[in-house]
Amino acid sequence: MKLFRIFLFSAFSFCAMQVFAQSNPQDSAIFLEVQKATFQYFWDGAEPNSGLARERIHLDGNYPQNDQQVVTSGGGGFGVMALLIGAERGFVPRKDVVERLERIIQFLENADRFHGAWPHWWNGETGKVKPFSKKDDGGDLVESSFMAQALICVREYFQKGNKRERKLAARADALWKAIDFNHYRNGKNVLYWHWSPNYGWEMNFPVSGYNECLIMYILAVASPTHGVPVEVYHEGWAKNGKIKKDTSAYGLSLQLTHNGAPAYGGPLFWAHYSYLGLDPRGLKDRYADYWKENTHQSLINYRWCVENKLGFKGYGPDSWGLTSSYSVKGYSGHAPGEKRDKGVISPTAALSSIPYTPTESMTAMRNWYTNKKAQLFGQYGFYDAFSDTEQWYPQRYLAIDQGPIVVMMENQRSAFIWKLFMSAPEIQTALRKLEFQSPWLK
Repeated sequence: MKLFRIFLFSAFSFCAMQVFAQSNPQDSAIFLEVQKATFQYFWDGAEPNSGLARERIHLDGNYPQNDQQVVTSGGGGFGVMALLIGAERGFVPRKDVVERLERIIQFLENADRFHGAWPHWWNGETGKVKPFSKKDDGGDLVESSFMAQALICVREYFQKGNKRERKLAARADALWKAIDFNHYRNGKNVLYWHWSPNYGWEMNFPVSGYNECLIMYILAVASPTHGVPVEVYHEGWAKNGKIKKDTSAYGLSLQLTHNGAPAYGGPLFWAHYSYLGLDPRGLKDRYADYWKENTHQSLINYRWCVENKLGFKGYGPDSWGLTSSYSVKGYSGHAPGEKRDKGVISPTAALSSIPYTPTESMTAMRNWYTNKKAQLFGQYGFYDAFSDTEQWYPQRYLAIDQGPIVVMMENQRSAFIWKLFMSAPEIQTALRKLEFQSPWLK
């Protein structure tokens, strides 16, 4: 069985590498430059005391809320994965990555936590919570799960290293195991997004699918210290099966109800955040085939932009991708549909979908880098969003959008982060408990 799994993943990796290898040398150079530049958001651009990713970086100034020192647990988790890629790819020396991760782990050990979960934001200089909103001043279980996903990868990567690295791995392991998933049930068979020491459960956000939060439920079942029964997944996340709803667009089916979205599916980060570590290739449960779901969502998003029924300037096969990002007015959850498409392209949408849409994503990357680099590309890679219709090209970045670019580009090329996360014994045990199918479980 183990040999079969190795063969199957070799076949997956070979196909991905064939797509990459068939690119011309210019495409290979662009791919590498984009990944390395985006990695720098989490290296040169990190907040110096904590070592974590800043919530945002505005090269054009004008920071909202004077938040240059604000760091983020979810985007920081994506950045931790990016650091592992930096070490593996040789973007920076391995020993320097170890040193940076030690700084991050020390910050996480001492920063504000709430029943083991971290807040959405901290002040990176003090470790004190910065409220995301008035009552969101405590634990954020979703963002903490994105960090936990990364900490498991840290453990897997360094646990057989030298003495210093093994100690780092043990500290990362202790941090994720301290998250009290059971507390965040609020006594019910569902997980709640928030808990506050000042407002308790007043945010009142039980998390039910389908959105970006699948990984939180997998980790909750996987936790060997504060785990939850499988009923929490089936009754809470899957709503006793009501998560299933067959819809289709452009001849492509979706199997799940995308919360608040029409048949076209939600913003594309739903196909990214949980699957930075959770390998969707061959991943199935009683509700969905997740490779099919994510690939179809990505292709529907692409075809919506190509069709461009709203007539926005610049949309086409070489410029597409709708997801939550900066918008011309504030921040918006861009997605296909007459009411949600605002004429704003978010490069992270296409670039982070590259495992699902390698040709379409590379076509967009090549166009933006070759023909629009002066407008769209800076020291930390492609800017967060732009609109040709509005002639709007802000030089701004968000951690939670830059991180998936680095990670999913690497997963498409080598499956590096997928291999780390899916090798974790707790994850394999949880997937078996939940009756998932995956090549990793053969």
